[in-house]
Amino acid sequence: MKKVVFFLMLFFEVFYIQAQSKVETSKIIFSDSDIQLDGKLDEPIWNKLIPEGEFLNYIPNNGDLASNETEVKMFHNGKKLYISAVYYDTTNKVQIGSLKRDDIGNSGANSDSFAIVIDTYNQQQSGYFFIVNMGGALVDALVSRKGDGYWLSRSWNAIWNAKTSVKGNQKIFEIEIPLKALGYKEDNPNWGVMFHTRDIKTNEWTTSTKIDRNFSQFDLRLSKSFEIESLSDNKPTKFTITPSLTMDYQEDLVNKSEASNVKPSLDLQYNVSSSLKLDATLNPDFSQIDVDTQVTNLSRFAVFFPERRNFFLENSDLFTSLGVSGINPFYSRRIGAETDISFGLKLSGNVAKKTRLGILNVATKKEGSKPAQNYGALVVEQQLSNVFRTTGFIINRQETDGFSFLNDYNRVAGLNLNYNSKNNKWTGLANYAQSFTSNVSGDNKFYSLSLWYNSLKTSWKTSVRKVGRNYITDVGFVPRLDNYDAINQIIVREGYTQAAGRLSLTYFPKKSKKINSHKYLGLSNSTYFDEQGVVSQSSTNVNNDLLFNDNSLIYGGVGHNYVNLKFAFDPLRNGNYITPGVYNYYRFSAGYSSTRNKKMEYGGNYELGSYYGGSRKRLIGRIEYKLMPLARLYLRYERNDIDLKELGSDTFHLARFTGEVFFSNRLNWTTYVQYNTQFDNFNINSRLQWEYKPLSYIYLVISDNFNQDIMRQNWGVAFKMNYRFDF
Repeated sequence: MKKVVFFLMLFFEVFYIQAQSKVETSKIIFSDSDIQLDGKLDEPIWNKLIPEGEFLNYIPNNGDLASNETEVKMFHNGKKLYISAVYYDTTNKVQIGSLKRDDIGNSGANSDSFAIVIDTYNQQQSGYFFIVNMGGALVDALVSRKGDGYWLSRSWNAIWNAKTSVKGNQKIFEIEIPLKALGYKEDNPNWGVMFHTRDIKTNEWTTSTKIDRNFSQFDLRLSKSFEIESLSDNKPTKFTITPSLTMDYQEDLVNKSEASNVKPSLDLQYNVSSSLKLDATLNPDFSQIDVDTQVTNLSRFAVFFPERRNFFLENSDLFTSLGVSGINPFYSRRIGAETDISFGLKLSGNVAKKTRLGILNVATKKEGSKPAQNYGALVVEQQLSNVFRTTGFIINRQETDGFSFLNDYNRVAGLNLNYNSKNNKWTGLANYAQSFTSNVSGDNKFYSLSLWYNSLKTSWKTSVRKVGRNYITDVGFVPRLDNYDAINQIIVREGYTQAAGRLSLTYFPKKSKKINSHKYLGLSNSTYFDEQGVVSQSSTNVNNDLLFNDNSLIYGGVGHNYVNLKFAFDPLRNGNYITPGVYNYYRFSAGYSSTRNKKMEYGGNYELGSYYGGSRKRLIGRIEYKLMPLARLYLRYERNDIDLKELGSDTFHLARFTGEVFFSNRLNWTTYVQYNTQFDNFNINSRLQWEYKPLSYIYLVISDNFNQDIMRQNWGVAFKMNYRFDF
């Protein structure tokens, strides 16, 4: 294994291009000043601080000096970090898209807002994201590495606060973040920090550091180093205890049954240090989480849905980035999918400056014929150098009987190696894993090698992956391994090899009054080979996008699919199967998306082409109307017309309505209505949410399920209240 790692490091080093740049360091001073958080900035300390300014345009005129200045000042008093930002607008008008907490798209990107990104270890691996809009809505998230970029875990929450005000044309933000909310080391006083200002009225994003538009705005590699003056080991809240009580009533009209339940729950968090946390959950209830967005699935494989439960989300990148897209050994939604969770424990965070640790253990209950299970995960991430990082992991699922472990288990162990060049253009990823399953042996390995190149005008990716037929991941997500044979009604497990490539070429016209960018070539191919090396599927797509300065978009493309179908399947669900054989089919598509800074936003696309031995037409339309600060209304409709000739034809309708009413930035009412004829479901979910104390909530949730003929199947109502205690 050491030799494998050594040669992989040599392989990636071939693509390493060293880019020397002057590292600028600013300072966050210490002051024992007291601040009354009111958005007025009238305390003397604010006049003594040197501002950070000279923001640059990220969108639309990337790299230019911002047309409107932003000045940011920071200090800490040993307990809290204070940030002030003044945006020098040209108007006193304010535009917001939502007042809902953690709605990053509407409360953040579609509002006049200000954001801070903080990398407390300055290692460019993980960080914290805070954003507040002019309506006072707060959004917080964790930033973590994923593939060749970064992603946000939006369900992480911290206790922090912000106030805003308007003074003439100035938009003022005053922000207070307790240091105990951040994981950091006292002996590492250099943090990576960046700021963003969003003016939705002019569709502008401006940033405190230069970020080419081919990088995300929370790319930690592009942050600026700040020295924290007199940083001490600010003792975090040692204990956080959140008891919950849920009362619910459910009625099943089909089976003529009803049930009521009172369920107490308890969530605990113990801060081992400011960078290492122990979480525990007992008898958890998740009735308040958002419902999944329904989809029309015309493929032969399962669809990925994101995790929404808070217990699994903090430091989730440690567990969810262990594989690659479509081949992941850990998928937390498997846990508790069949039976309820009785308890869970998680230890996660930094144990050293360059070492992160994740330990997870969750037990589920026995219900009827479904046995109790124990789920465990151990992940260690080590920064080897400025460009290399490695991760080792073990995932376990084992049947239990009381405190005894039975001989029904599945385990996956693996090692990953990541490479990120100093000039941020090259990214490499190598994966190796092996599974161990009771009564199964042989052909149980997974290999992957990926390489990305990303520059302003050119980006490409190439990868190759091999999955053995017995690479079984009971707690993972590898949908393509299981092939459903609709004729024999069995699942056939078959290994495969995938080779994929992607190329994107973009033109950025200089000083154009209308066009922001033109991606004149988006070319991708993904080819799968079966265990005998025969091509089982190959998909090729060519796309063309035109982005305007007002952020509206026109796009179109053509695609070709070659499928050597080995197992029959029934996409129409009418008992008539598409039989094994070779199929070639094409797709043509075009679409439009309007600008986002108007009260009404809309878009849609249309696809036309063949589908196996028949044809498929697909129409998608969406419209959103903002009545801010009162409400936001969203409607999306999708129609799929499938004609398989003698096998039959059908039309699948999928509609989703979202209505949000805001009484304040702490109290809101959200209703989801979904209609899906493919799965014979019409669902209403309505939730009243009140954050009556920071991170303490009261929920009232009503759900109603009908079939597509609007005949009620079941309904229920749940009341949940929790209260957060900090000790």
